[in-house]
Amino acid sequence: MPARAGRELPVLDLEPGRPAPVRERADAARNRMRVLKAAEQLFATRDARHVTMDEIAKAAGVGRATLYRRYPDPASIATALLDEHERQVQGHILNGPPPLGPGASPADRLAAFYIAMTDLLERHLHLVLGAETGSARFGTGAYRFWRAHVRMLLTEARVPDPEGKADAVLAPLAPEVYQFQRHTLGLSQARVTEGLVWSARRLGGGDAPEP
Repeated sequence: MPARAGRELPVLDLEPGRPAPVRERADAARNRMRVLKAAEQLFATRDARHVTMDEIAKAAGVGRATLYRRYPDPASIATALLDEHERQVQGHILNGPPPLGPGASPADRLAAFYIAMTDLLERHLHLVLGAETGSARFGTGAYRFWRAHVRMLLTEARVPDPEGKADAVLAPLAPEVYQFQRHTLGLSQARVTEGLVWSARRLGGGDAPEP
């Protein structure tokens, strides 16, 4: 799957002044969600590279022309799926209840962020590996959002040089790292998450929720 040159859906951004995304027509939004749901079910059973556009169109109940107007190939649908899941996490960070959302201590929020991200990696690692490995990870809108969020938490926790530490805090969430921990070392998701929560307690200087 190629790295993402662009995104099907705009990703929420913490930076002010960005234009709002164009609103979808109701029928287009329904078709998009049907396509994404059908594709996700197919991708869960085998590699996205082996799923055909005809299979996705049939499973979604849409015509080939409708599918191709929005997506050129299965890889672009996988990318759009990942965008959708990342946007959900971003929405919880911005407007959800604490500790992931506002209202908790920086340490609690950082730990909750780690928990949410390892859950995303566990459920959608095949999508993330196809779109956000190597240097491609740093060019995504999602990474800019995660980085701004972590930098803000480090600033609130009065950690020295939050700008210089933000990428180090995010480094354990690289999909290659998670894949190595889970599938090469054989660590459970709970053990990986516990290690990240342990780090969050020390970086944030407070107590953090257990995974």
